[in-house]
Formats: sequence, structure tokens, C-alpha cells
Amino acid sequence: MIKKVQQFGVDVKYEMSKVSWPDWDSLRGSTYVVLVLSLILTVFLFIVDLFLSKSISTIM
Repeated sequence: MIKKVQQFGVDVKYEMSKVSWPDWDSLRGSTYVVLVLSLILTVFLFIVDLFLSKSISTIM
């Protein structure tokens, strides 16, 4: 069991050495894209929810 855990640690270390981590500018740009798209989606869902709630209240 201990041998398997040690091998797992070795495998994780090896795989993590193959990962290409983004630089700071790329990371910041991706963060801005996620924040802007989240804001757009939030506004869209708010408008749709407002429209649907007004429509249902008018019908009832």
C-alpha cells in the first residue's frame, strides 16, 4: 500500500512537470473575458426573468 502511494506521488510530480502554466498577461486576459461574459449572462438572465415574471403576473 505504501509503495502504491509513493508511486502515485512520483507519477503526480512527473505529470505536473509536463503542465504548461499560463503567464500573468494570459491569465489576466482570460480572467477579464470570464468576468465580462458572466456580467453579460447575468444581465441577460435578469431581463428574461423580469419579462417572464411580468408576463405571468399579467396573465394571472
